Amino acid sequence: MRTRLLAAVSVTAALAITATACGGSSSGSGSSSKTIKVVYQQQLNNSNKVQANFLAPMVKQFEKDNPGTKVQLVPVTASSNDYYTKLQLMMRSPSTAPDLVYEDTATINSDIASGYLKPLDDYIAKWSDWSQFADASKAAVKSGTDGKTYGVPDNTDTRGIWYNKKIFAKAGIAVPWQPKTWADVLAAAKKIKAADPSITPFNIYTGTAGGEQSTMQGFEMLLYGTKAGGNSLYDSDQKKWVVGSQGFKDALEFIRTVYSEKLGPPVEQALGANIGAAVGTEMIPAGKLAMDIDGSWMPNNWIRNGSKPWAEWESTMATAAMPTQNGQAPGRVSMSGGWAWSVPAKAGNPDLAFKFIEFLETKEASAKWNAENATIAVRKDVATDPAYLKALPTNKFFTELVADTHYRPALPAYTQVSTAIQKAMESVTTGQASVDKAASTYDNDVKTAVGADNTVKGS
Repeated sequence: MRTRLLAAVSVTAALAITATACGGSSSGSGSSSKTIKVVYQQQLNNSNKVQANFLAPMVKQFEKDNPGTKVQLVPVTASSNDYYTKLQLMMRSPSTAPDLVYEDTATINSDIASGYLKPLDDYIAKWSDWSQFADASKAAVKSGTDGKTYGVPDNTDTRGIWYNKKIFAKAGIAVPWQPKTWADVLAAAKKIKAADPSITPFNIYTGTAGGEQSTMQGFEMLLYGTKAGGNSLYDSDQKKWVVGSQGFKDALEFIRTVYSEKLGPPVEQALGANIGAAVGTEMIPAGKLAMDIDGSWMPNNWIRNGSKPWAEWESTMATAAMPTQNGQAPGRVSMSGGWAWSVPAKAGNPDLAFKFIEFLETKEASAKWNAENATIAVRKDVATDPAYLKALPTNKFFTELVADTHYRPALPAYTQVSTAIQKAMESVTTGQASVDKAASTYDNDVKTAVGADNTVKGS
């Protein structure tokens, strides 16, 4: 009873929050034919305002170019999982539905399946710039059911290992450093711990509070580097989710090792909702973290207008590709995701919303955004532009990782599978479950979510 009561109170509170955030009223989001409301995420307890700082002048110019129009920016301050929930609550009703929303490509198919998003095919058919978008990025915003397009991607990303060259040098590890196996990564972490116990050797995101950052930057960077490779999570040939794989257990064992041997942040910190912000704005700039599996976007914490300006980052930090488990081909692994602009199905002014998308996604605007947000370009003409490649010293490295990257299964059930992964990670991080037990629980969670007939035993 108490659980149901708390859940009801939480939903009611969330609805109240989202209605307030959207200026909710019976008149709906499209109260004027020349007004749109644009929703995006502001990370919880993170002073990073890169997106807000980019959007503000864009809105000003758009309103100037289109007299009488009004673009209302609605940042939602929340963790990743809470943002997804609040966004869905907003999109359920015409009275609270925004006109434009910033969608994580990991959840877009879930929102499509729920009927929250409007297909954009009629718009993009008339938009010549659509031909400049990379096919892989287009696939990330396409429904796996009806084949229609439900978003316009504005960035992608890749992931690798960030490491502190000064800490490595003090620990006697030669730089540049490129591990060939998981064992090499753990060996470096142990050497750093022995050299200076006050420094956290290694961060790999884990647990449910971290949401998708735990799944992608953490677990999947391991899983897709196991022997099973690309079919480690979903068998695209059989169209079934993989359970019972050794690769899954091996990835969990790596997580267990990191935290049981105290090579990572303290467990209570690692499982906190603020670990992402702490890593980027506190631990790394302060020289308290030696290695971090993270994304191409990390410099947006440290650049001049970032949340933690840090002029020394270019001379202090370096990057290495995440190796495959035993060094097997292709020798490195990365994960790619990204974000997109989507129009809710119940938006009051979809035409003006798409016009604003076109304005945000020109070659010039895209290049500016990708440079300022330290993300990987999705427009082909931007990705090959010398100015983009030189905008940050790490752009070339992370762009080259695209050749060996993996994408999450673009299916509605992915969000449930991702949550099951986070639970399994958390249980081995805390030591509450063995690797075998955590993997078995995951298998059962997946079978419950997708149906046992939609699973296949992995290798």
